[in-house]
Amino acid sequence: MTQESRPAPRRAPTEEEAKALASAIRLRILRLCFKEQLTNKEIATRLGANPATVLYHVRKLVSTGFLEAQEARSGPSGAYEVPYLATEKSWRLEQDGHDLDVRQAVIGAFVDEMGQVPASDEVLISRLAVQLTKEGHDRFLERVMGILEEIKAEEADGETDSTRYSIFLAVHPESQPGQPGQPRHSQA
Repeated sequence: MTQESRPAPRRAPTEEEAKALASAIRLRILRLCFKEQLTNKEIATRLGANPATVLYHVRKLVSTGFLEAQEARSGPSGAYEVPYLATEKSWRLEQDGHDLDVRQAVIGAFVDEMGQVPASDEVLISRLAVQLTKEGHDRFLERVMGILEEIKAEEADGETDSTRYSIFLAVHPESQPGQPGQPRHSQA
């Protein structure tokens, strides 16, 4: 990837953006509205959720710029409907796992989505434990993020013979023997 073709560096989310992303259902809504305009009712149907609950989450995503309302259309019964489309803003944010609520939401959305995927040769799940120096770790992350950016840049927008895929990647240090894990939330 040349210097000119590299995307702008990611930035940290604002507190409001982080709160919006700290919900598995909101992350699933963003995934559903990636490249496909969906109304609140269509989103609720696909999630098997209450439309009023989904509307609350849709409004939160719209107010933080993660979803955009599209041109209104007439629905099957002639009713006025507003479809929504993801802005891909979440891809441009640094989601480094520091925020435990966002981390839990990402993992929860992944588990929910994987639970709906039928058995297939196209599903690949792999785990690997390695021991790396700080430099090796940094080099690995740079390579992986470069590959993800390349894939994102080569997307087959509007191609009829293309298939949507999801990629979930987590790189984390293992807990050290004899050291207890960190509590999920601090007690006040």
